[in-house]
Amino acid sequence: MPWEVQEIVFRNFYTAFLSVRVQRPGPGGSRRWMTCLRDLCLMPCPHTEEGSQDYFCLHRHQMLCDVDQVTAMRFILRQPSPVWLHFTIEDLQIFPPGQKSPQKDFPSWLSQLTPPEQPASLHGELPDPEKVSTEVQQMWVLTEVIRARQAAARIGRFDVDGCYDINLLSYT
Repeated sequence: MPWEVQEIVFRNFYTAFLSVRVQRPGPGGSRRWMTCLRDLCLMPCPHTEEGSQDYFCLHRHQMLCDVDQVTAMRFILRQPSPVWLHFTIEDLQIFPPGQKSPQKDFPSWLSQLTPPEQPASLHGELPDPEKVSTEVQQMWVLTEVIRARQAAARIGRFDVDGCYDINLLSYT
């Protein structure tokens, strides 16, 4: 039974590039595979984590071909980096036209825009400059005392009783 696609929503899990192919009925009852999304970049740099666990929403207008009368879909995932051994997409949801993807619940304080507030008048609300000055001086004296008490000899970070744990050493 063919169906139409309005939106595809999913969560990335370390997939760098995504291609989507759809199967549609062709002439004479045959079925054809068509690429409707080619190498969409999900991670700007495949070797780093940016975009690796983001949510994505692909709309109908982003597709390269018509996504009506779809009988099957293929998601082709690519990750060229050897850093990530496992990659996939999760929470995959496909929505037909007329059915909107459910909006994520946001706290009311985040979803309601407030008008810009006027800056508060600072006259009469500033702390006493003498008190601020003495507190800053006390903090400066404390930092100087701590700096003077620091050990002159450096402690070996991986040295335990004159031995080294081979797993903690780095090779260059």
